[in-house]
Amino acid sequence: MSSVPQTINRSTENNMGEKEIQSQLPQLQAARAQFLALVEELRPQLHRYCARMTGSVTEGEDIVQDTVAHAYYELGQLNELPAMRAWLFRIAHNRALDHLRRYERRMVEALEEDHDMVDENALTPEDKLAREQALAAAVSRFMELAPAQRSSVILKDVLDYPLEEISALLDLSVAAVKSALHRGRERLRALVAESAAASKPAAPRPVSAELARYVALFNARDWDGVRAMLAEDVRVDVVARVRKSGAAGRVYFTTYDSLHNWRFAPAWLEEREVIAVYRPDAAEPAYIIDLDWQNGKITSIRDYVFVPYITRDANVRPAAES
Repeated sequence: MSSVPQTINRSTENNMGEKEIQSQLPQLQAARAQFLALVEELRPQLHRYCARMTGSVTEGEDIVQDTVAHAYYELGQLNELPAMRAWLFRIAHNRALDHLRRYERRMVEALEEDHDMVDENALTPEDKLAREQALAAAVSRFMELAPAQRSSVILKDVLDYPLEEISALLDLSVAAVKSALHRGRERLRALVAESAAASKPAAPRPVSAELARYVALFNARDWDGVRAMLAEDVRVDVVARVRKSGAAGRVYFTTYDSLHNWRFAPAWLEEREVIAVYRPDAAEPAYIIDLDWQNGKITSIRDYVFVPYITRDANVRPAAES
């Protein structure tokens, strides 16, 4: 990755005259533009990590958004940039743990624990089975691992990070990472086997009449009908791009007017009803749209068109036909 120019920190800014600040602004703007370009490369990896840390692809994306916003703010405070990938993952890791604590999801063990040594042969990069199982496991299953185990398995078996990088990111010794990885792999292997033994094909579930109606109106491009379903102060979040509300939010959907062959379908994701969006002739959804309702009106829309990577790890299930 290319390096980002040194940024202006606040203490420097306070000692500058207005002309000096103005002269430095192009450099700061260029640094931020380069930062955002680098972030775009890392977003899918950040999401794969955060989704498994939180057990949810949508909550994982919230953590990614929070990580990028925090890092963007911190960019203006730094005298020089750290190693970008490790810095962003460290922020994402801490934000994910903060998120879990805020919602009172109790930690099974502290990150600094789990220092027992294990067989070196169980931790080699050639452990193909462990990687296959980690990639196949449902995102929600990772929540059943202790935090150190969860982080180590995600970083090693899902993202293929070297042990030394994992050690630095988690601020653990390599021995502690190996121990957490070994225990996490064993636990995940048991969970996958348990799921396979108990799983049966789930019958399609119907969605609410309101969501089914919204999808039907959208597919018919009946914008007056769609608009009638929106609350006056509806909030629209086109994730990673723009947020609108009120009158501005009520016209966002017309951007789909020219996409005649795109199809919406009711679906389920993580026990929540959503809209699956299909591009022409596609068998799998390209991305999802999430709606919130109050008193029969749509109060918020989250459109994931610009972060389609979230469907890669999501179990989007088609709803039963009405």
